[in-house]
Amino acid sequence: MRQSAKKPAAKSASSTITKPPSGFTLEEREAMKARAQELKAEARASKNRAEGEKAVLAAIAAMKEPDRSMAKRLHAIVTAAAPQLVPKTWYGMPAYTHEDKVVCFFRNAQKFGDRYATFGFNDKARLDDGAMWPVAFALKELTAAVETKIGALVKQAAG
Repeated sequence: MRQSAKKPAAKSASSTITKPPSGFTLEEREAMKARAQELKAEARASKNRAEGEKAVLAAIAAMKEPDRSMAKRLHAIVTAAAPQLVPKTWYGMPAYTHEDKVVCFFRNAQKFGDRYATFGFNDKARLDDGAMWPVAFALKELTAAVETKIGALVKQAAG
């Protein structure tokens, strides 16, 4: 009697198929990870103003110059113009919220390798002006005039 030789196990089709790349850059993946951590922290316990302030200041401290100085000044402008907004991080960036919805945020230039920083507003901001209005501003430096304009926009956005 002849014993049959064992056949090697067949590979499944799925083991030979490689997954396509995610399509996201390293910076985008890091921002998504930061946002996931923020959501987990919010789920564990509602963030109060002090915790949000601490997180924003830590995010600012981690920035490189000149973005760090700009972010510190913007933080002071936003908190003075609209003290009712609650600071928190959003995708790892400083943001300011009303009823847990982001009203405005600062994105440093180095976050995604941009040539300028951005100060922006989300749809919660009350900046409506006709059929079209700006919701983000490129920042290369903060002059007195720019600071005044940002303060007025934040005040209007917070309503």
